[in-house]
This record gives sequence, structure tokens and C-alpha cells, in this order.
Amino acid sequence: MPIGPCIQGWRLERKLSLEALSDAAGISPSLLEQIEADQTDPTALTIEALASVLCIPPTWLFDSPRSFEYLFADLDVGEEPDRTQLDPVTDRILSGSRADRSLYVLLTTLIQSGDPKLLRAAEVSLRSLVKQSRQATVPWQQRPSGHFEPPSD
Repeated sequence: MPIGPCIQGWRLERKLSLEALSDAAGISPSLLEQIEADQTDPTALTIEALASVLCIPPTWLFDSPRSFEYLFADLDVGEEPDRTQLDPVTDRILSGSRADRSLYVLLTTLIQSGDPKLLRAAEVSLRSLVKQSRQATVPWQQRPSGHFEPPSD
């Protein structure tokens, strides 16, 4: 999907006028109008400015806000989202998480914070989980009963 309609979708979702979003992002209303109409491509700086004003990660501007409703909405037990309405990334997240989106929300919050220490801690934790998931058993399960040694990554 082209980025213009996605930006427009996010703007409308946030109930912002064309002028309000363009002023807050520091671009002209005519440029924003051209971007939304797919008459011009935004620069990386423009994408970052728009995302900042909309309070979302820049990558979210490449998808419709409707896709993210499935990530943050609470579905009833056994209820499945309409997969024909999902982009491939959102579908993969929901499939992998079995609709438990708390980890996705946590990681998104960490990424948005931009704190290098938090990002590094999340990366180390994820690497550890990936390493453990590739093993047939978790290392501390192989120890004799009564023996405790914390896992070392």
C-alpha cells in the first residue's frame, strides 16, 4: 500500500486537520496534501516528523491504522480476527503470539522510548530467548534434582 493513504488514515484516526498536522510536523500543507495524494514521496525526515506528531513509530506510517486495531483490541476467547483485513506483518505477529499482544506492545514501547540502555536490555533478553528456544531442553532442566544453578547466557 502506498504511504500517502496510510499517512492520511493516521491523520484522520487522530482527528487532525491537514493544516494542524502539517504545522506540527513543520511542513507546508500543500506538501502534506501532495504526499497524501501520492503525488510525491516524503523524505525520511518528513516521515519521522509526521510519526512524531502522530505519536507512533515511523514504520507504522506504512500501514493503515486499522491493522493495528487487531494488535491492541481485546478479542473474546476463541474469537479470531478477520485475516483478510490484515497486512502480512500484523498477521505474523498475531499468529506467533496466538493473539497475546502484550509482548508486541512492550517492545513497541521500548523502541519508541529510544533509551539505549532499555533497547540493549531488550536485545539481550530476546537473544537469550532465541538461544533457549533453539535448544531441545532448557539448560537448567538437565541438572539433577536438588541442584540449582541459574542459567548463564
